[in-house]
Amino acid sequence: MVDPIDLTNCDREPIHIPGAIQPHGVLLVLHDPTLEILQVSSNTRTLLGLAPEDLLGQSLSKLFSAGQIQQIRQGLAEDFESLNPLQLSVDQGERSRHFDGIVHCIDSVIILELEPRGDLQSPDFIDFYHQVRGVITHIQKAPSLQAMGQVVVKEVRRMTGFDRVMVYQFDETGAGSVIAEDTHQDEPYLGLRYPATDIPNQARHLYTLNWLRLIPQSQYEPVPLVPALNPVTQAPLNLSLAVLRSVSPLHREYLRNMGVAASMSISLIKNQQVWGLIACHHNEPNYIPYDIRTACEFIGQVMSVELDNKAASEDIDYKMHVKSRLTEFVNALSQADHFLDGMARLDTQLLGLVNATGAIVCSGNQCIGFGQTPHDDDINALLDWIKPRFDQGLFKTQCLMQDYPAAAAYKDIASGVLGLEISSIHRNFMLWFRPEVIQTVNWGGNPNKPVEIAADGSLRLSPRQSFELWQETVKGTSLPWKASEIEAVQELRNLIVGIVLRQADELALMNYKLQRSNEELDSFAYIASHDLKEPLRGIHNYANFLMEDYSEVLDQDGVAKLQTLVRLTQRMEDLINSLLHFSRLDRAELQPQPVDLNDLVQQVTATLKIARSQNDIEFRIPQPLPQVPCDRTQVTELFTNLISNAIKYNDKAHKWIEVGAIDPSEAPPPDSSPITASPVFYVRDNGIGIPPQFTDKIFQIFRRLHGRDDYGGGTGAGLTIARKVVERHGGRIWVKSTPGEGSTFFLTLSPEKTI
Repeated sequence: MVDPIDLTNCDREPIHIPGAIQPHGVLLVLHDPTLEILQVSSNTRTLLGLAPEDLLGQSLSKLFSAGQIQQIRQGLAEDFESLNPLQLSVDQGERSRHFDGIVHCIDSVIILELEPRGDLQSPDFIDFYHQVRGVITHIQKAPSLQAMGQVVVKEVRRMTGFDRVMVYQFDETGAGSVIAEDTHQDEPYLGLRYPATDIPNQARHLYTLNWLRLIPQSQYEPVPLVPALNPVTQAPLNLSLAVLRSVSPLHREYLRNMGVAASMSISLIKNQQVWGLIACHHNEPNYIPYDIRTACEFIGQVMSVELDNKAASEDIDYKMHVKSRLTEFVNALSQADHFLDGMARLDTQLLGLVNATGAIVCSGNQCIGFGQTPHDDDINALLDWIKPRFDQGLFKTQCLMQDYPAAAAYKDIASGVLGLEISSIHRNFMLWFRPEVIQTVNWGGNPNKPVEIAADGSLRLSPRQSFELWQETVKGTSLPWKASEIEAVQELRNLIVGIVLRQADELALMNYKLQRSNEELDSFAYIASHDLKEPLRGIHNYANFLMEDYSEVLDQDGVAKLQTLVRLTQRMEDLINSLLHFSRLDRAELQPQPVDLNDLVQQVTATLKIARSQNDIEFRIPQPLPQVPCDRTQVTELFTNLISNAIKYNDKAHKWIEVGAIDPSEAPPPDSSPITASPVFYVRDNGIGIPPQFTDKIFQIFRRLHGRDDYGGGTGAGLTIARKVVERHGGRIWVKSTPGEGSTFFLTLSPEKTI
């Protein structure tokens, strides 16, 4: 049984150390700085008139004059990029042979490459300028990327004489397509796509190091280096920067299958990555002189610079549109109390920002949808899958079902997904969706790389044999997300984060000021209530003395006024005691400990039954209450106040009160923010209820909804104290009520959980 073939084998081929060069030139490896010849290509006798063994270990003066060697040393001291090619000549008896010398340094050695030159004429700068001036002007004036590509292929073909010149653009997957072409009566490749395996990763990397690669005769016999290993490193010589480097046997076979006898490739670089190539093919061997290659390389560099300019020009309208949309987002979010509230007003803008047909915005456990979106269950599962796959806050795909098969069920809605993670802590996400667009892709031959079985049973990847039009129907794929669209959502994320941070700063300042005010108010309340009690007690006592000593002297009206004074001072003392108790709550340090709420609530109800002689009330606890960490004294007072009010404000013949604990999902939320603290406790009754307009006001201190003496009287501080106890434990308290039917007070005793 043979092992399965790995289609990335080509990516691991060490094409930078082939140990050989192409035969149209000679390569010498020199010691730095002595210029001793350490390694040579085995064709030196043919091109230099000396065998490899006659050169190895010799000084470079064996070949070149002192003046020429000085040129090389000057390059070592300066920059070979500005000096290449050096005009060198080697004496061969009665005649001299002229070469273009290309020098570079790598791995502590000097590499000198020699390409034969037909005459002594040096390239003239004026000639070079005239060759490229016109094409540069046309490139800069081209109205679009495709138009610029057509200018380039036409001019490069005119300068080089190649049968076919193409602009070949890579996509994100590494596959490429021909976007511009100029050809000599050959079958056109324009519009065809080619798989990523045609140009493996390490080959694309070398295109970033060498702007130009020439193969004058594709079916050549590689010329090995002598010795095979670099004497300095004792390893194969790194030929990444060598213009004569021998190419992969697979690539030569690929060219043969295409019927290409000579080729030249010029790199197109954008953002320090290979964006594409200017690819040249010829049906016969075709050597391009160094000066012409230099002109073509310069054209490639100019086009590379213009790629950004053309992209920016084509995106200018869209970017203006994005700026307008982002301004609307800023205005809406700045005025909204909550992230979701602000986004809910921007449905059209949200979809239009990236030309999506659907979107969702999530915050906490809540999500709102716009346009066409998958079902809620599908959204939740998709979010769980995407969350660990965010890369610097971004996720994008145009074929979701390829990596997430469950998405096949809604590919007509969400084949393409663009995701934005605003805050993983608060679970703030945004997703945009695009539907499936069924496309017919024209490939230059079957993109599936063939596998050959050798005589020994091993598997061998081989280049494709056919390059005829091969069509594929692509399903489950949306239109791709443009770079400008991705930039737009990233800018949106930055704006949202900026707004949230600013609001957080403002809220922190407000909280600080509020805390200071509360501390001052608590201090004032404590001092005031403490200092007021003494004179109030004196008034109360003197009123009682007057009643005792002068009740027989005073008429009935005078006695009634003294009784009113006693009653008012007693109420005043009750209010001051409540205020003093309320102010002490913040001063008392919490003593949290595990508390069995079953025991606590039973003690509270038993005490209230005795105190109020209320034996006709039904107390319910549907399920055992949990044990929670809390301050037992304060939580006892909390439940005492809530249950006491439930008893007091009930005029039914059969009264009942229920105390329980439920999951947050079962409790009605107090506002738009989700409940994440668990569990949620409640105290429910069948009493008189509370009108909806007063459900917030009942927690204000001394606020009573009834007459002073109705329903047993009271100061109106009980619910305020209850809220203070809950807040000190990090929780929340709220009420849901129906007048005439009863009320339910919900509360939590722990901080909200972050997701």
